[in-house]
Amino acid sequence: MDYQQIAYDLDGHVLTITLDRPDKLNAFTARMMHEVLDALDRADADDDVRAVVFTGRGRAFCAGADLSAGASSFDASAAGGGAGADVGVAQRDGGGLVSLRLYEMKKPVIAAINGPAVGVGITMTLPMDVRLCSDSARIGFVFARRGLVPEACSSWFLPRLVGISQALEWVLTGRVFDAAEAQAGGLVRSVHPGGELLAAARALADEIVSNTAPVSVALSRQMLWRMLGADHPMEAHKV
Repeated sequence: MDYQQIAYDLDGHVLTITLDRPDKLNAFTARMMHEVLDALDRADADDDVRAVVFTGRGRAFCAGADLSAGASSFDASAAGGGAGADVGVAQRDGGGLVSLRLYEMKKPVIAAINGPAVGVGITMTLPMDVRLCSDSARIGFVFARRGLVPEACSSWFLPRLVGISQALEWVLTGRVFDAAEAQAGGLVRSVHPGGELLAAARALADEIVSNTAPVSVALSRQMLWRMLGADHPMEAHKV
Protein backbone atom coordinates (compact mmCIF):
# COMPACT_ATOMS: atom_id res chain seq x y z
CA MET A 1 0.00 0.00 0.00
CA ASP A 2 1.14 3.53 -0.77
CA TYR A 3 1.10 5.30 2.60
CA GLN A 4 -0.17 8.86 2.46
CA GLN A 5 -1.27 9.50 6.05
CA ILE A 6 1.23 7.43 8.04
CA ALA A 7 4.97 6.83 7.88
CA TYR A 8 6.53 3.37 8.23
CA ASP A 9 10.17 3.42 9.34
CA LEU A 10 12.10 0.28 10.29
CA ASP A 11 15.41 0.92 12.07
CA GLY A 12 17.18 -2.22 13.19
CA HIS A 13 14.42 -4.36 14.63
CA VAL A 14 12.24 -1.49 15.84
CA LEU A 15 9.44 -0.21 13.61
CA THR A 16 8.13 3.32 14.10
CA ILE A 17 4.63 3.99 12.76
CA THR A 18 3.91 7.71 12.66
CA LEU A 19 0.47 9.24 12.15
CA ASP A 20 1.33 11.77 9.48
CA ARG A 21 -1.26 14.52 8.98
CA PRO A 22 0.43 17.22 11.07
CA ASP A 23 -1.54 20.05 9.46
CA LYS A 24 -4.75 18.35 10.68
CA LEU A 25 -3.31 17.34 14.09
CA ASN A 26 -3.21 13.78 12.71
CA ALA A 27 -7.02 13.53 12.75
CA PHE A 28 -8.19 9.97 12.06
CA THR A 29 -9.69 9.20 8.64
CA ALA A 30 -10.85 6.10 6.77
CA ARG A 31 -7.66 6.30 4.73
CA MET A 32 -5.53 6.42 7.88
CA MET A 33 -7.41 3.43 9.29
CA HIS A 34 -6.66 1.31 6.22
CA GLU A 35 -3.00 2.38 6.23
CA VAL A 36 -2.58 1.55 9.93
CA LEU A 37 -4.23 -1.86 9.45
CA ASP A 38 -1.95 -2.57 6.50
CA ALA A 39 1.12 -1.48 8.48
CA LEU A 40 0.20 -3.74 11.41
CA ASP A 41 -0.35 -6.70 9.08
CA ARG A 42 2.99 -5.96 7.42
CA ALA A 43 4.79 -5.67 10.77
CA ASP A 44 3.34 -8.91 12.11
CA ALA A 45 4.44 -10.78 8.98
CA ASP A 46 8.01 -9.40 9.05
CA ASP A 47 10.45 -11.32 11.28
CA ASP A 48 12.79 -8.32 11.19
CA VAL A 49 10.23 -6.33 13.20
CA ARG A 50 10.61 -7.19 16.89
CA ALA A 51 8.86 -4.17 18.45
CA VAL A 52 6.66 -1.30 17.26
CA VAL A 53 6.62 2.32 18.43
CA PHE A 54 3.51 4.37 17.58
CA THR A 55 3.65 8.18 17.55
CA GLY A 56 2.35 11.28 15.76
CA ARG A 57 3.97 13.87 13.51
CA GLY A 58 4.11 17.46 14.72
CA ARG A 59 2.56 18.80 17.90
CA ALA A 60 -0.29 16.29 18.27
CA PHE A 61 -0.58 12.54 18.58
CA CYS A 62 -4.13 12.42 17.18
CA ALA A 63 -6.93 14.95 17.60
CA GLY A 64 -9.63 12.30 17.17
CA ALA A 65 -11.82 11.54 14.18
CA ASP A 66 -11.67 13.94 11.27
CA LEU A 67 -15.07 15.64 11.41
CA SER A 68 -14.44 18.07 8.57
CA ALA A 69 -17.24 16.44 6.57
CA GLY A 70 -19.74 17.74 9.13
CA ALA A 71 -22.92 15.73 9.65
CA SER A 72 -21.83 13.11 7.10
CA SER A 73 -18.71 12.21 9.11
CA PHE A 74 -20.49 9.23 10.64
CA ASP A 75 -22.65 8.38 7.62
CA ALA A 76 -21.42 5.08 6.19
CA SER A 77 -23.36 5.70 2.96
CA ALA A 78 -21.71 9.08 2.33
CA ALA A 79 -18.84 9.47 -0.11
CA GLY A 80 -15.65 8.49 1.65
CA GLY A 81 -17.51 6.50 4.25
CA GLY A 82 -17.19 8.91 7.14
CA ALA A 83 -14.47 8.88 9.79
CA GLY A 84 -13.94 5.15 9.72
CA ALA A 85 -16.60 3.36 7.72
CA ASP A 86 -16.05 1.66 4.39
CA VAL A 87 -17.70 -0.92 2.17
CA GLY A 88 -17.73 -4.21 4.05
CA VAL A 89 -16.69 -2.74 7.41
CA ALA A 90 -19.45 -0.20 8.01
CA GLN A 91 -20.78 -2.37 10.83
CA ARG A 92 -17.76 -1.40 12.97
CA ASP A 93 -16.18 1.94 13.74
CA GLY A 94 -12.75 2.41 12.21
CA GLY A 95 -11.08 2.86 15.56
CA GLY A 96 -12.57 -0.46 16.64
CA LEU A 97 -11.00 -2.25 13.72
CA VAL A 98 -7.60 -0.77 14.64
CA SER A 99 -8.05 -1.70 18.31
CA LEU A 100 -8.98 -5.29 17.52
CA ARG A 101 -6.00 -5.64 15.16
CA LEU A 102 -3.67 -4.27 17.84
CA TYR A 103 -5.15 -6.74 20.33
CA GLU A 104 -4.22 -9.60 17.99
CA MET A 105 -0.63 -8.41 17.38
CA LYS A 106 2.28 -10.78 17.87
CA LYS A 107 4.74 -7.92 18.33
CA PRO A 108 4.85 -5.61 21.38
CA VAL A 109 3.53 -2.11 20.67
CA ILE A 110 4.63 1.01 22.56
CA ALA A 111 2.68 4.27 22.31
CA ALA A 112 4.72 7.47 22.36
CA ILE A 113 1.95 10.04 22.88
CA ASN A 114 3.69 13.22 21.79
CA GLY A 115 0.83 15.70 22.22
CA PRO A 116 -2.97 16.00 22.34
CA ALA A 117 -4.75 12.63 22.11
CA VAL A 118 -8.54 12.74 22.32
CA GLY A 119 -11.37 10.47 21.20
CA VAL A 120 -10.02 7.76 18.92
CA GLY A 121 -6.63 9.42 19.38
CA ILE A 122 -6.44 7.94 22.87
CA THR A 123 -8.71 4.89 22.57
CA MET A 124 -6.50 3.46 19.81
CA THR A 125 -3.61 3.35 22.28
CA LEU A 126 -5.44 1.24 24.87
CA PRO A 127 -4.63 -2.14 23.22
CA MET A 128 -0.98 -1.07 22.93
CA ASP A 129 1.22 -2.63 25.58
CA VAL A 130 2.90 0.41 27.14
CA ARG A 131 2.03 4.09 26.88
CA LEU A 132 4.55 6.89 27.38
CA CYS A 133 3.63 10.53 26.88
CA SER A 134 5.20 13.96 26.61
CA ASP A 135 4.64 16.60 29.26
CA SER A 136 2.63 18.54 26.67
CA ALA A 137 0.14 15.71 26.12
CA ARG A 138 -3.54 16.40 26.73
CA ILE A 139 -5.86 13.42 26.84
CA GLY A 140 -9.64 13.17 26.72
CA PHE A 141 -12.34 10.53 26.44
CA VAL A 142 -14.63 13.30 25.21
CA PHE A 143 -17.50 11.25 23.78
CA ALA A 144 -20.21 12.22 26.27
CA ARG A 145 -19.56 15.90 25.51
CA ARG A 146 -20.33 15.14 21.85
CA GLY A 147 -23.46 13.09 22.51
CA LEU A 148 -21.57 9.87 21.71
CA VAL A 149 -20.48 6.76 23.60
CA PRO A 150 -16.93 5.40 23.83
CA GLU A 151 -15.75 3.63 20.68
CA ALA A 152 -12.82 1.47 19.57
CA CYS A 153 -13.67 -1.18 22.21
CA SER A 154 -12.51 1.31 24.85
CA SER A 155 -15.29 0.34 27.27
CA TRP A 156 -13.59 -3.08 27.39
CA PHE A 157 -9.96 -1.91 27.49
CA LEU A 158 -10.04 1.20 29.68
CA PRO A 159 -11.43 -0.24 32.94
CA ARG A 160 -9.06 -3.19 32.62
CA LEU A 161 -6.12 -0.80 32.44
CA VAL A 162 -7.05 1.81 35.06
CA GLY A 163 -9.93 0.32 37.07
CA ILE A 164 -13.63 0.94 36.76
CA SER A 165 -13.83 4.04 38.99
CA GLN A 166 -11.07 5.94 37.19
CA ALA A 167 -12.42 4.88 33.80
CA LEU A 168 -15.90 6.11 34.69
CA GLU A 169 -14.64 9.45 35.98
CA TRP A 170 -12.82 10.19 32.74
CA VAL A 171 -15.61 8.91 30.49
CA LEU A 172 -18.56 10.45 32.34
CA THR A 173 -16.99 13.91 32.69
CA GLY A 174 -15.47 13.84 29.20
CA ARG A 175 -12.87 16.30 30.42
CA VAL A 176 -9.45 16.80 28.88
CA PHE A 177 -6.66 16.15 31.40
CA ASP A 178 -2.90 16.54 31.48
CA ALA A 179 -0.01 14.09 31.43
CA ALA A 180 0.42 14.12 35.21
CA GLU A 181 -3.19 12.99 35.75
CA ALA A 182 -2.80 10.32 33.08
CA GLN A 183 0.24 8.95 34.88
CA ALA A 184 -1.36 9.14 38.33
CA GLY A 185 -4.41 7.30 37.00
CA GLY A 186 -2.30 4.48 35.57
CA LEU A 187 -3.00 5.23 31.92
CA VAL A 188 0.62 6.06 31.01
CA ARG A 189 3.81 4.53 32.34
CA SER A 190 5.95 7.69 32.31
CA VAL A 191 6.02 11.36 31.28
CA HIS A 192 8.92 12.89 29.37
CA PRO A 193 9.98 16.26 27.96
CA GLY A 194 8.86 16.36 24.35
CA GLY A 195 12.37 16.11 22.95
CA GLU A 196 13.11 12.97 24.98
CA LEU A 197 9.90 11.01 24.41
CA LEU A 198 10.84 9.03 21.30
CA ALA A 199 14.26 8.18 22.74
CA ALA A 200 12.59 6.81 25.88
CA ALA A 201 10.16 4.73 23.81
CA ARG A 202 13.00 3.49 21.62
CA ALA A 203 15.06 2.54 24.69
CA LEU A 204 12.19 0.38 25.96
CA ALA A 205 11.78 -1.21 22.52
CA ASP A 206 15.53 -1.88 22.32
CA GLU A 207 15.45 -3.53 25.76
CA ILE A 208 12.79 -5.94 24.50
CA VAL A 209 14.65 -6.61 21.25
CA SER A 210 18.04 -7.15 22.91
CA ASN A 211 17.01 -9.39 25.79
CA THR A 212 14.06 -11.53 24.76
CA ALA A 213 13.05 -14.30 22.38
CA PRO A 214 10.41 -13.18 19.84
CA VAL A 215 8.25 -16.30 20.13
CA SER A 216 8.23 -15.98 23.91
CA VAL A 217 7.23 -12.35 23.62
CA ALA A 218 4.43 -13.12 21.17
CA LEU A 219 2.98 -15.89 23.32
CA SER A 220 3.40 -13.97 26.57
CA ARG A 221 1.67 -10.92 25.11
CA GLN A 222 -1.35 -12.94 24.06
CA MET A 223 -1.48 -14.87 27.36
CA LEU A 224 -1.44 -11.72 29.49
CA TRP A 225 -4.00 -9.85 27.39
CA ARG A 226 -6.38 -12.79 27.46
CA MET A 227 -6.03 -13.14 31.23
CA LEU A 228 -7.56 -9.65 31.59
CA GLY A 229 -10.97 -11.12 30.93
CA ALA A 230 -12.59 -14.31 29.75
CA ASP A 231 -14.48 -12.46 27.05
CA HIS A 232 -12.97 -11.11 23.84
CA PRO A 233 -13.45 -7.38 23.16
CA MET A 234 -15.34 -8.22 19.97
CA GLU A 235 -17.78 -10.41 21.89
CA ALA A 236 -18.15 -7.86 24.68
CA HIS A 237 -19.22 -5.18 22.17
CA LYS A 238 -21.91 -7.14 20.38
CA VAL A 239 -25.34 -5.55 20.79
